[in-house]
Amino acid sequence: MAICKHKYILNMRKTHSFHIPVMGIGFTIDTPIKVAQFGMDSVISLVDDILLEKLRKMHCGKLNIPYSEITDKIEDFRAKRVTSYLNLINDIAEKKFEELKSATIDKGNGIKEYFNMLPDSSEIKHDFKKLTETSFNLKEVKDWVKDKLSMGSIDVNIMTKVDKDNYSKGEKLPTEYNDAHAALRGYANSDLCSSIVLSAGMNPRLYSYIEHFDDFYPNANGEIKKKIILKVSDYRSALIQGKFLAKKGIWVSEYRIESGLNCGGHAFASDGHMMGPILEEFKEKRQELFNQVFEILVKVLEEKDRIVPNQLDLQVSAQGGVGTNEEHQFLLDYYKVDSVGWGTPFLLVPEATNVDEDTLKMMEKAKEDDLFLSDISPLGVPFNSLKGNTKDIERLKWISEGRPGSLCPKRYVALDTEFSERGLCTASRQYQALKIKQLDEENLSPEEYKRRFDKIVIKSCTCVGLGTPALLVNNLPTNAEGEGVAACPGPNIAYFSKRMSLSEMVSHIYGRTNVIERDDRPNMFVNELNIYIDYLKNKIEEAKISMTTKQKKYLQSMVSNLKESNCYYETMFKNLKDKFSTTKSKIMSDLEDIKDTLNRLNVEIETL
Repeated sequence: MAICKHKYILNMRKTHSFHIPVMGIGFTIDTPIKVAQFGMDSVISLVDDILLEKLRKMHCGKLNIPYSEITDKIEDFRAKRVTSYLNLINDIAEKKFEELKSATIDKGNGIKEYFNMLPDSSEIKHDFKKLTETSFNLKEVKDWVKDKLSMGSIDVNIMTKVDKDNYSKGEKLPTEYNDAHAALRGYANSDLCSSIVLSAGMNPRLYSYIEHFDDFYPNANGEIKKKIILKVSDYRSALIQGKFLAKKGIWVSEYRIESGLNCGGHAFASDGHMMGPILEEFKEKRQELFNQVFEILVKVLEEKDRIVPNQLDLQVSAQGGVGTNEEHQFLLDYYKVDSVGWGTPFLLVPEATNVDEDTLKMMEKAKEDDLFLSDISPLGVPFNSLKGNTKDIERLKWISEGRPGSLCPKRYVALDTEFSERGLCTASRQYQALKIKQLDEENLSPEEYKRRFDKIVIKSCTCVGLGTPALLVNNLPTNAEGEGVAACPGPNIAYFSKRMSLSEMVSHIYGRTNVIERDDRPNMFVNELNIYIDYLKNKIEEAKISMTTKQKKYLQSMVSNLKESNCYYETMFKNLKDKFSTTKSKIMSDLEDIKDTLNRLNVEIETL
């Protein structure tokens, strides 16, 4: 099969040009049953099977659906909980979608909402308007609606490194019972026809496990029941991971590029490579990426005696920091992405996400100074936080009482094996007590003791704090978890200052209205550069305490990469015609200021 004759499929039919990414653990845990009927794609976290089971029980009770508890005494309970929850969400979403399609045009508010929320450029929207203007045949309209409307995809997310070993009766279970493996199996066994988003880096064992499930393989037409979306930081990472999976016979249907720091939740900082240049490389090398990975895939599928497809879909999406229709449309038009992720602003849309009242009020009032990159995550990855969040208040209270650390009721990130083969979470009370005991034995100066003590007790129980909002919003008990919420919006929340209906949010995305009241919001690319500069400044301050040659080299490399990105943006914006016309002069001025700042920081690094 000659590879050059094959090309990735562009512009697969999508109802909307945006998707709602996974947010925390509980914020989007049942978002699909709120938005899928309107054709919107969204993503569920599979980290917390305990929370999934609680919400399954709740939704079954509300809808009078028979419920049988899956206890932790049942074999393979984690995978079974995932499967049962996803099947329930799928059933509820499909029922809502069918009800929407079956409603009569004159009485069906849902059908009106569906079409009103579509972008004005939507072909299906134009066709519907034309049909209803020229035809009064109700059956014809209903048949057309049933044939043409699409439900949003119910996608799921696994953080690949959150793959804790599990034990039964003191014996370590086989790898397939690890947390991420069990979640993957739970998804693979579900009824869903959707995508699984693999994030937080490559896990070779988990990736290899995918090839055991038939739903991940294509048919002759290139259709795959369960697709792979890889969240990646750059083109090189995409190529490496795409090839690795292709060697297992698994195709990556979408590469999702997320800003390293201009996002919510965990922030995987790059070495100063910005979103724009990364997207540019994907645009230039998309066909090359397809060819290299597809060539490997074909050989492996033939060796496995599996169907070799005639064509395959390869999409590229982007997310992180987008806040206006102009930016949204620019990503679609200039970089040719297939979908744009809108995460943080949807935290202010109660119709779509689970955010408790206290956290909603804090996010409505949040300004730039209220948002910061913290070290609270037990995963050791910087974490976007909101000042005053109730989980931090809870953590500080425990410290003041001389009992730092969480009780660790769920153990999903009990991955540190310094004190126990089974692993401890660095946010747990047990781990922090052991680390502080070590500290007490080192005879340190008061200053050094405090510095290292603070580094230990900063860790917070995010696997509880990120799921609790779903319990609070639904008035479910929080006896085991407590009521602390780890709010994790991206920096973009500073420019969104009020709660919105789903319709308002979508109208903002498509430029029919503007919900941003401030007039000083920087362009998303400029904002990303500034966020990285703040990150760099913090790294420089850390280096002043103890500077190594490796650290200096890293800082110099970051400055160099940021300068390159800044130069790229200067050239790009200068050459743009009919784009950002009202803000271009401000953008160019901001980029000039950034250039001066980087030059000053470079001098500072040289003198360290």
